[in-house]
Amino acid sequence: MKSKIVSPEAAVARIPDGAVVTVSSSSALGCPDKVLEAIGARFDREGHPRDLTTIHPIAAGDMYGVKGIDHIAKDGLLATVIGGSYPSGPSSLPMPEIWRMLTEERVAAYNVPSGILFDMHRDAAAFRPGVLTQVGLDTFADPVREGCAMNDAAAARPIVRRVEFGGETWLHFPNIIPDVAIIRATTADEHGNLTYEHEGAYLGGLDQAICVRNHGGLVIAQVKRVTAAGSLRPHDVRVPGHLVDLIVLDPDQRQTTETPYDPAISGEIMRPWESFNVAEHGVEKIVARRAAMELKEGMAANLGFGICSMVPRILLEEGYPRAVTWAIEQGAVGGMPLMGFAFGCASNADAFMPSPQQFTYFQGGGFDVTFLSFLEIDLEGNVNVSKLGKKPYLTAGCGGFVDITARAKKIVFAGQFEAGAQFELTEGAIRIARPGKFPKMVEKVEHVTFSGRRARELGQEVLYVTERCVIRLTDKGLVATEIMPGIDPKRDIVDASLGRVSLAPDAKTLPPRLLGTGPMGLRLEPKAAPAPHAHGLMRAAS
Repeated sequence: MKSKIVSPEAAVARIPDGAVVTVSSSSALGCPDKVLEAIGARFDREGHPRDLTTIHPIAAGDMYGVKGIDHIAKDGLLATVIGGSYPSGPSSLPMPEIWRMLTEERVAAYNVPSGILFDMHRDAAAFRPGVLTQVGLDTFADPVREGCAMNDAAAARPIVRRVEFGGETWLHFPNIIPDVAIIRATTADEHGNLTYEHEGAYLGGLDQAICVRNHGGLVIAQVKRVTAAGSLRPHDVRVPGHLVDLIVLDPDQRQTTETPYDPAISGEIMRPWESFNVAEHGVEKIVARRAAMELKEGMAANLGFGICSMVPRILLEEGYPRAVTWAIEQGAVGGMPLMGFAFGCASNADAFMPSPQQFTYFQGGGFDVTFLSFLEIDLEGNVNVSKLGKKPYLTAGCGGFVDITARAKKIVFAGQFEAGAQFELTEGAIRIARPGKFPKMVEKVEHVTFSGRRARELGQEVLYVTERCVIRLTDKGLVATEIMPGIDPKRDIVDASLGRVSLAPDAKTLPPRLLGTGPMGLRLEPKAAPAPHAHGLMRAAS
């Protein structure tokens, strides 16, 4: 058998002009950076490949040393990019080149919910007529709003439409057939069988490879090492060799952002629970503590980036390290989700799900509660996390946010009431030392990543937890039902929001124990046993 192991240059020489290329990655986690770098270098030498369309269910690369998509963010090389998310970071770092291209209309750019992008691969692989879904209705993904377009170049070429089917409204995403898949694993044998023993997630490489193989395309796998044929345990192989055409070696590929390799991330060792740091005391921890009060022992909960990533550390400090099963979109289940650069990974995980199956679970609302952040909230309860016009790369786009919130039973949004406010904290009170520079409670959000109107139609329970109060989404709008100790409800909530948040007549003051420097004495009640119920055929389908 002819060897599948080739140089990066030889692999990317097979990519034709005009190809649709799907890339498996999540920031630096699983990023096939060596192959993407080789594509950019080939274009610089030869002017080819040209006019590529790339698909990224989750962002490729980061702003901390793994360039990812920025290797190919070149005029003439990249014509269209369809991403669930994009590299993001602080304003103190230079804007990634892909963000310059899309804001300057040099590339047609779309932001499609990550789960839908994985669905598109599976439906294209099976020659079905595209994705029919209610995920994203009444959000920016809906054609009644932006239809996923991030700029005018994309808006001129719609990729989604509204349709009526079975008496209901749906979004239809027609098939986009990828010609090339670029995926990553840890080990390949000589036949191309792939194992993931050093990876922090499987992501969607298997589905992407199947889709491309079924349409006669090219599958390139970047790996850390190669072993002899027949030396891999069949149960360990996540992508079988008959789906892989070429193997590219990169012994130095990072496990994830700022992390060359940590065996606890890939589940090869289990860290002692006392080795995890508890959350640092401050305003964000107070918000995370109140969010944690929504949990019960035995729940399954989804977790997002930002303040919410502190919630597992609250449970750790309170003596409940394994009381809740966490599920994150990259695929880790259970354990301790990590924060900061390593977000998207977990140590001591119980299992790793492929991202496409994890998103199927999310889209159907099988979990008990999700904890997510917000950039701004408007009068209708809409939430924006996906667009900041003034500094676009401070947000990654929607990622899995739209999939997760589509049918979640309970949604807890967490964030600060205003941007840039300063506080005085004591053991018994929180006071506003200086008001914020920018309001987060606005008349109308810049981008609807979450639809308050649809949430009310579906009967979802929605809370917005801040350092000043807990707000609930009601038929009368945003109502503050719980007040932090030391907060003046009229001045710090009603007036500070210009009346966009009202005060419940029976609003109560939260316990001062939320503000203390030691554990707050959280007691988790057990989750109630589920009550069996019949959905019926049509309801189950919807």
